[in-house]
Amino acid sequence: MALSELYTEYNRVWIPDAEHVWKSAEIRRDFHTGDAVLELCLEDGTEHHYPVDPSRPQLPPLRNPDILVGENDLTALSYLHEPAVLHNLKVRFVESRIIYTYCGIILVAVNPYKQLHIYGDAIIHAYSGQNMGDMDPHIFAVAEEAYKQMARNHKNQSIIVSGESGAGKTVSARYAMRYFAVVSKSGSKTRVEDKVLASNPITEAIGNAKTTRNDNSSRFGKYTEISFDKRYRIIGANMRTYLLEKSRVVFQADNERNYHIFYQMCSCAHLPEFKNLRLLSADKFRYTCMGGEITIEGVDDNKDMEETRRTFSLLGLKEDFQSDVFKVLAAVLHLGNVEIRNSGSDRSSVPPSDPHLLVFCELLGVSADGLVRWLCHRRIVLVAETVVKPVPKERAVNARDALAKQIYAHLFDCIINRINRALQVPAKQHAFIGVLDIYGFETFDINSFEQFCINYANEKLQQQFNLHVFKLEQEEYMREDIPWTLIDFYDNQPVIDLIEAKMGILDLLDEECLFPQGTDQSWLQKLFTYLEPSPLFEKPRLSSEAFVIQHFADKVEYQCRGFLEKNRDTLYEEVVDIMRDSKFPFLANFFQEEEQSTANSKGIKVRPARPGVKPANKQLRTSVGDKFCSSLSLLMETLNATTPHYVRCIKPNDEKLQFEYDSRRVVQQLRACGVLETIRISAQSYPSRWTYIEFYSRYSILMSHQEADLSDKKQTCKNVLQRLIQDPNQYKFGRTKIFFRAGQVAYLEKLRLDRLRGACVTIQKHVRGWSQRRKYLRMREAAIILQEYIRGKRTVRKTVSAATLKLAWASVVIQRHWRGYRMRQIYQVVHLATTTIQAFTRGWMARKQYKKMMEEQKALVLQKYARAWLARRRFQTMRRLVLNVQLSYRVQQLRKKIDEQNKENRGLMERLTSVANSHSQTVDRVQGLEAQLEKLTNQKISLEAREMKMKEDASLTIAELQKGTDALKLEKQNLERRFEASTKEAKESFDQIKRNLLEEKENEARLRKIAENNMEIQIQDHEKEVETLKEEIKKLKEERVSLQRKLEEGGQVNSDLQDQVIQLTKHVKAIPELRRDLNNLQNQRNNMDRKMKQQSEQARAKMNDITRQLLGGVVEEEVLLGLTPDNSEKIYEAEDLLEAFDGLQKATRILENRQREQKESYETQVEGLKLKVDHLQNENSKLQNLFQEKSNVNENIRQEVSRLSSENSVIPELQLQVSELQRQKQELEAHVEEQSRELAEKTEEITDVLQRKITEESSQRRHFEEKVEELEELKRELLGQIEELEEETDHLKRQQLMESEAKSKLRQETSRLTAENMDFEEQLDHKDRLIKKLQNQIKSLEASQKAKQTPAPAIPKDYLGMLEYKREDEPRLIQNIILDLKPRGVVVNMIPGLPAYILFMCIRHADFLNDETKLKSIMNAIIGAVKKVITSHHKDFELLSFWLSNAYQLLNCLKQYSGEEEFMKQSTPRQKKNCLQNFDLSEHRQILSDLAIHIYHQLITVMEKSLAPATVPGMLEHESLQGISSMKPTGFRKRSNSTYEDSETHTISSIIQQLSVFHSTMSQHGMEQGLIRQAVKQLFFIVGATTLNSIMLRKDMCSCRKGMQIRCNISYLEEWLKEKELQSSNAIDTLRPLSQAAWLLQVNKSTDDDAKEITEKCTELNPVQIVKILNSYTPIDDFEKRVTSSFVRKVQSLLQDRDGSTQLMLDSDYRFQVTFPFCPSSQALELLQVPSSLHLGFLTRI
Repeated sequence: MALSELYTEYNRVWIPDAEHVWKSAEIRRDFHTGDAVLELCLEDGTEHHYPVDPSRPQLPPLRNPDILVGENDLTALSYLHEPAVLHNLKVRFVESRIIYTYCGIILVAVNPYKQLHIYGDAIIHAYSGQNMGDMDPHIFAVAEEAYKQMARNHKNQSIIVSGESGAGKTVSARYAMRYFAVVSKSGSKTRVEDKVLASNPITEAIGNAKTTRNDNSSRFGKYTEISFDKRYRIIGANMRTYLLEKSRVVFQADNERNYHIFYQMCSCAHLPEFKNLRLLSADKFRYTCMGGEITIEGVDDNKDMEETRRTFSLLGLKEDFQSDVFKVLAAVLHLGNVEIRNSGSDRSSVPPSDPHLLVFCELLGVSADGLVRWLCHRRIVLVAETVVKPVPKERAVNARDALAKQIYAHLFDCIINRINRALQVPAKQHAFIGVLDIYGFETFDINSFEQFCINYANEKLQQQFNLHVFKLEQEEYMREDIPWTLIDFYDNQPVIDLIEAKMGILDLLDEECLFPQGTDQSWLQKLFTYLEPSPLFEKPRLSSEAFVIQHFADKVEYQCRGFLEKNRDTLYEEVVDIMRDSKFPFLANFFQEEEQSTANSKGIKVRPARPGVKPANKQLRTSVGDKFCSSLSLLMETLNATTPHYVRCIKPNDEKLQFEYDSRRVVQQLRACGVLETIRISAQSYPSRWTYIEFYSRYSILMSHQEADLSDKKQTCKNVLQRLIQDPNQYKFGRTKIFFRAGQVAYLEKLRLDRLRGACVTIQKHVRGWSQRRKYLRMREAAIILQEYIRGKRTVRKTVSAATLKLAWASVVIQRHWRGYRMRQIYQVVHLATTTIQAFTRGWMARKQYKKMMEEQKALVLQKYARAWLARRRFQTMRRLVLNVQLSYRVQQLRKKIDEQNKENRGLMERLTSVANSHSQTVDRVQGLEAQLEKLTNQKISLEAREMKMKEDASLTIAELQKGTDALKLEKQNLERRFEASTKEAKESFDQIKRNLLEEKENEARLRKIAENNMEIQIQDHEKEVETLKEEIKKLKEERVSLQRKLEEGGQVNSDLQDQVIQLTKHVKAIPELRRDLNNLQNQRNNMDRKMKQQSEQARAKMNDITRQLLGGVVEEEVLLGLTPDNSEKIYEAEDLLEAFDGLQKATRILENRQREQKESYETQVEGLKLKVDHLQNENSKLQNLFQEKSNVNENIRQEVSRLSSENSVIPELQLQVSELQRQKQELEAHVEEQSRELAEKTEEITDVLQRKITEESSQRRHFEEKVEELEELKRELLGQIEELEEETDHLKRQQLMESEAKSKLRQETSRLTAENMDFEEQLDHKDRLIKKLQNQIKSLEASQKAKQTPAPAIPKDYLGMLEYKREDEPRLIQNIILDLKPRGVVVNMIPGLPAYILFMCIRHADFLNDETKLKSIMNAIIGAVKKVITSHHKDFELLSFWLSNAYQLLNCLKQYSGEEEFMKQSTPRQKKNCLQNFDLSEHRQILSDLAIHIYHQLITVMEKSLAPATVPGMLEHESLQGISSMKPTGFRKRSNSTYEDSETHTISSIIQQLSVFHSTMSQHGMEQGLIRQAVKQLFFIVGATTLNSIMLRKDMCSCRKGMQIRCNISYLEEWLKEKELQSSNAIDTLRPLSQAAWLLQVNKSTDDDAKEITEKCTELNPVQIVKILNSYTPIDDFEKRVTSSFVRKVQSLLQDRDGSTQLMLDSDYRFQVTFPFCPSSQALELLQVPSSLHLGFLTRI
């Protein structure tokens, strides 16, 4: 597309303006070819008609789109011209407060007249190693580019700093040298870089002065060569000076000062060391008060003098030399005050008593008379005689000033030479970087010889610059395969020829100086005669004492007055002789005859690009112009032999105001320094150059679907461009870039903006249509409703009449009655329903109350009957007691009556002798019966007493049995609760195991089902358990046989492998490519080991849970601790599984013992109860026998009484008594039977309770046996896992054997195979021990199942946890366990911290022997060996991590076994027993702690270096959010030498992957989690600080979308922390500054509320950083807004009171303090075995 076609409506252009140089205007109407006027609208709204010549239209330059304004590189602008450059610099300088901008290979530096926080060491380190263009423009970027190219291309470099006085050249050169001093630290103790920097204060003191434009203006040119050795460290420096402004010594303009050193000396005149100089105040010397200014605001001359003297000393310039320098300087001041008087018309004189003359002569040791004479006289040598002629005052004053200038010039050269000697070192220079601080193009109202020389030097530099730019442009085209067309660029060779060629200006000047009568006017006439034909030389119209030269920058008019005098720089020979004869050697050496040779310069010998201009004759070499030409020629030779880098300093205003931009002053300097020439050269070709990726990312919106679907993005870009831009000459396709002519990028931006605007319009159209549609529908609905009401109202009004009112009233009455009727109906229905509900409710309540009363009545009835029964029972008891009393009483009465009857019968016996004799036997019998009756009565009483006692004993026994029963019930309940709790815990633990071990889910479910089935089966039939156990024992035997068989197969595989290795060793050659296969096998084996480790840990955890579930609440905690192995957290081998299984068996045996003890106690209680029951039964049987005997006796009595009654019926009372006795006997028998029945019931009840308890105990026993069965099942499962592991190991062996058979050459890998074979043998040994232990376990299980008791365990060897070694084996120990140990060994990974444990066991043995020498020797050897390993492998992350973990573990062991109480709180009794006994190793602990801290910091450094390449690309540059492009392609053209091959693309995944590698390695080495958290926190801080620092230095990263990308990446890092369970490390808090910076990029930045929100939320950012981000904010699209200056000032005002750092950068080298928390080890040292693979066979376990 042609450029003229871009002048369309709404585009903007630049038109000239007298005040602002250029001002912006907007096109109001499209411009067409032939139009005479371009209609414009200015920014203030006024219309402007820009005239255009239709024949040759000169249209105003177009303005770039706002999206391209503020670019880092001016050449990236689409329209390259003066107003675009001027505006871009203004936007960056005023709005963004950025002082540096690239213009191709030039760095444009605008002086801010303010100290900025962008030059600290942190900034230097941020730019170190970066490519030019990757970060914001900076003087450090140019210095880094020069340093990098020197190191990569082995070619000398130069940095050319130029600009006007006050533009900041000296400061820029100083910062460049400071950068080299920081990034290339010298290894010598002389600190050469400090000396190089220290030379600046001296050179500024003797060569800088205050001018009207600059308070610290350099009045000389300086080229500093910084020398580097082969390692590119500074070894020295050398300075060359050009064209010192000597005239300033004797003359200063208004408001200017002399050189700083004079004022510094005058400010220190009161010091003792300056007393002999007799100095006065600066306003008392003519040479220092001529300009009227003796002070500078903000400058303390006294402090500057201290700094100058300090740097003199730092450079090794002693006090004597300093004293001599100050003497000469004081003498110059006094010489200026020497008064020269007129002594006539052509005579002059000096008073001999002039005090200043006397001081001058005294200080310099010269003759006062001779000096006075030859200042006022001149010797003229004629052919025949020599004449001494007096001179007038004017020429005498010139002679005095010439002497002062000459002395100062010689002193200046002397000081520079001494500084050069101080900066030289004996080392050989390999390369150098030169920093040229030289004056820029100057044009004043009055220009003299100094400005002529300065502009001549700038012409030479501009020519060199043009050639270099042209060369770089050509190289770029050739590299991209773009056809090269010759570009017409300005060549200033004619101007240079005008000045330096034969019969040129300098040649004619030297020629005129040869004539004694030559004058400036005669020389000027010669110039007009010889040079007038040249178009570059002009004669001014209004002056006859000047000439004009057309320089590359501008026309300059020079005044010819003083040219000859300044070129001659004459000093009379007589005065020189006086100085040469001085008694002051320091001064006399200045004026000694020296051979002029260019070899005096210390510059490197280089081959010039073209021959220098030779002078016409030898005498011309003494002129100032000739000297300047020679030094300039040497400078150009040096620059042509180096790679130049350009820094152009710009002075923004003449008032030295902060960040004020005067466009007129700036554009003058841009024209003068070559920036616009660079722009012009770039604009003639293809100025905009974008990579294909940048173009695709930016303009994919302009692509069609077919074009976007192509996989080849490069071809897609070509297709799009060919479609959008029809003219193929407007762009070219390179290998990696697309080249655009001026304006084409703006056209593409316009198309892109039109497409986006069209899309926005479409979206707005639909949204607004939808919104208006909704609004319309709401209004329509409201209108319809209003219409309804209005129409209804109208209808009502139309229909209202008397009849209508009557009808309405009637309808109302009807409605009232009808509604009343309806309400009554409804009320009645509701009333009926309510009544019904109340009835049912009350009935229900009554029934409920009745039921309650009935229950209470029944309870009363039951109570009545119970109480009646109890009353009857008490009554019967009382009645029986009363009857017994009555019986005894009646028996007594009966005896009395019998006695009376006997007395009565004696009389009758006398009368009835015959009857008495016949009845004598009957009476005897009756007496015998009475005796028997009395006896039975007594027996009855005793029996009743015994019965009562037995009742009491029975009640006590019953109470005791009841108590026992209650206790058994409580114990049963407790056992049931424990059993339920244990069952619940077991279920929960098994559920947890089920969730954690998904791969064993089905097995556990199957086991649980089998366990439930077995429980039901065992409840039904206990005998089936024995059969099941026998079957399981049989299975175990079969498994043992299979294991033995597999062992034999493994041995066979091992033997086959050995045979194969032997055969391969004999017959096969090495093939290096097999290493990858072997590495894969090794990785598989490592995976197997890790899998075995995980399964072992899971199995151990499961067994621990089961053990605790089984034993929890049954045994004490000490028993649990005894059963749990000390190294329960570190199970990695099969032996540990067997140990865990042994613990499980112990738990089972303890449970069986406990069960057996409980069973025995229960059986004992049951037997006791049975004995009690038997005793009660015996007592009952005895009572029954007694009752039976009593009943038999009573029966006999009854029979006898009946017989007597039949025989003798005269005794009725006796019969009654006998019947009463019979009745009592029956009652007593019934009572005894009732008690016996009750006792039998109670006994039966107790027996039933005991039987139930026995049944419950048997069920619990069966449950425990089921648990044992589950354990057996778990054992079988573990054995199955072991078999799987063995099968996988065998598979690995077979795979390795097949791989070894498949390859034919393996000689170099034989040693590794042998080592692996040894490891396999070691594993087979482990398997042998495993099989033996399994066999022992099987035997023990068989015995336990058969005998139902725990067999006596075998007594193991009791190791003391020490390793014995000999003193002569100590080097071998250190060599094998530290120096030669690799952290990737299998044994080392299986047991983390193994070297630390082994070393500590050796230390324990030395302590055990009480051998102090041996202990100190091994401790020193350990620490020294670890230091050696760390030093020699300081970049090996794995080794550093490994030894940090072991050093920390050894430190913990030294603390844990030290015997100190604070470290023994968590130790086991055995560990407490193994404490160190004889020595205190606290000092060695401190040394080891310091070593661990050193290893930690070295580890952090290594991880930081590994993360550094991926940090900024991954966090900032990579687009982690797909579809959201946060980059604005700038088309920046990097330096050709900065272009590297495409390197690896880093993403946030790269960072996370690297962090995962770090974490896994540290975890694999057994590093304590606290240390890992500290390391991760430090890494996150480094990532955050590095990323934030890059944001501060990269304006292109300060956008809203980039903030989204950063916050997304931070969320990825936070997810990684959660995944690794590292949230407690507080690592995410270290990213808060970065997170707040990302938030600041996204938040709105326009209103006062936004400013307050920013100040409230950005608490982690200091005010400098917040303002920097706001100033650097860069919109990606035209739809985003820039941050206004007023908003930035508002935020600054709100941040004024905030305290904190003022540094722009975060200190990424900051390290958090590391702590080593004490973490006791559970590893039992006595159980630790030394693997044979470590080759420590000389160690012996004690």
